[in-house]
Amino acid sequence: MQTVGYAAHSSDAHMQPYHFERRSLRDNDVAIEILYCGVCHSDLHTVNGDWGEQPYPLIPGHEIVGVVTAIGDDVKNYKVGQNVAVGCMVDSCQECDQCHNHEEQFCRNGMTMTYGSKDRINGETTQGGYSKHIVVREEFVLNIPDGMDLAKTAPILCAGITTYSPLRTWGVKEGTRVGVIGLGGLGHMAVKLAVAMGAEVTAISRSNKKEKEAQAMGAKGILISTDEDAMADSANAFDLIIDTAPVKHDLSIYTPLLDIDGTLVVVGQVGPLEELMSVPLVVGRRRVAGSLIGGIEQTQEVVDFCAEHNIYPECEMIKMSDINDAFKKLAEGDLAHRYVIDMQSLSVE
Repeated sequence: MQTVGYAAHSSDAHMQPYHFERRSLRDNDVAIEILYCGVCHSDLHTVNGDWGEQPYPLIPGHEIVGVVTAIGDDVKNYKVGQNVAVGCMVDSCQECDQCHNHEEQFCRNGMTMTYGSKDRINGETTQGGYSKHIVVREEFVLNIPDGMDLAKTAPILCAGITTYSPLRTWGVKEGTRVGVIGLGGLGHMAVKLAVAMGAEVTAISRSNKKEKEAQAMGAKGILISTDEDAMADSANAFDLIIDTAPVKHDLSIYTPLLDIDGTLVVVGQVGPLEELMSVPLVVGRRRVAGSLIGGIEQTQEVVDFCAEHNIYPECEMIKMSDINDAFKKLAEGDLAHRYVIDMQSLSVE
């Protein structure tokens, strides 16, 4: 299938139109016309080469919403015309213990990412959702419940599952005290999801400039991390902290906020952190952990959860041609919303 997307051809992250061929439909494949694609901070990191050399030209995008245009002969769960979604993975070995445990992101043989990975069969580089079409193995396609706002659903496929998974893993429920570091694309979803689970949620930020937004999402308010007195007064105040900060930072100012047996989960920064002081961990049996997206079953769960509770990310719709400006703004600061590309703005010609 001949199609078009926007690709980075080098690590300067300047995106430009790129015509390419999607693979022919295999028996277990679903062909999708992409309607919307969210813009994730990891898209910028990847095309910049921040996480290592990339197989350019590379089309990013792993928050994908579209409509089925064709199915392979063996596809059972999807039909032409159905609204579907694709997240951060498009394949895994399906045979290891982690795949059998519905944790394909931890596949022992390596998950196949939506872009920048090698296809497990033909070895070609996978290309992502900043494009008009995609072909994906059935097991990695997600159903979108009737009535969901398709234009706002796309970021749930990454920002949603990235924050939902640790909330579920660490058993957030009615009355759990949850702190969320950062109110950007990930952080604001963490707040909304934790509130819907019945948690008592506080945003943790360097200033109170987003306090009204946090409260509108259901948070109690903002704990200002630069206010030493406020931080000291909040010692032992949280059972769980979701850390969405996407840059190198010092965890040691946050770990004393955890109660005994509390956990701080890093989901933002992928890379180095400041040197960690062990004292708060040792004296409070506190933990620092990490979390990577979620499996396909849990990703479907968060989509259904958002549909049930009417939870959507804060979105700003952009044209495909606006992507370089969006990347520039993303690099400059932690936006309190998610950019979503309207793929009707991208011509196939």
